[in-house]
Amino acid sequence: MPRQQQPAVRPVRRRSYDQFCATARALDSVGDRWTLLIVRELLGGPRRYTDLHADLPGVSTDVLASRLRDMEQNGLAVRRRLPPPAPASVYELTERGQGLLPVLTALAGWGAHALDERRPTDAVRAHWFALPLLRALDGLTHAGVVEVSLDEGEFHVRTGGGAPAAEVYGFGPAGRPDARIELDAALCLALGRGEVSLAEAVDDGRITVSGDTPLAAEIRGE
Repeated sequence: MPRQQQPAVRPVRRRSYDQFCATARALDSVGDRWTLLIVRELLGGPRRYTDLHADLPGVSTDVLASRLRDMEQNGLAVRRRLPPPAPASVYELTERGQGLLPVLTALAGWGAHALDERRPTDAVRAHWFALPLLRALDGLTHAGVVEVSLDEGEFHVRTGGGAPAAEVYGFGPAGRPDARIELDAALCLALGRGEVSLAEAVDDGRITVSGDTPLAAEIRGE
């Protein structure tokens, strides 16, 4: 009986700055274009390849597939098959990948100062405002889910209590949020830049808060 040929193992690409430096080693894994934006998308939880491609306008299918393979090989993400009746594969962050949240949050705070006006060529998704908003919600003591409504759409964030969650934010409205806030994208960015506090924006009416939970009451300043 002929010996069955084993599939070839894809070699790990050797791309390194070859510097004995923690920053250089980190960039060996996440320094490629699109990688950190893929992490941004996966911070919202497991996603299908098609969903990632739809929310990363401008990335080619080849580049996206290559980056996802690299992220798997570097221990940042895993791919798993969903159980029936949803025969699809999803990508999700590993614990090491989730550890990039402070990096993405810091980058969002730093980059928010460059978002003065939206350019005609700029794509936008509502959940892209989650990371700047998380900076403003970071001081909340009550844990829970906050549903956020912008003109661009809705998303929800998990915040409070000081405990990280596997899904930092979620896409679309939450099923049963602990609080709901309505504001605009410009205010999200101002909160992320530290130009206004959450309490100030609530007090002057730029944020509308609804809900009867302790988290909603804390956001209202009660």
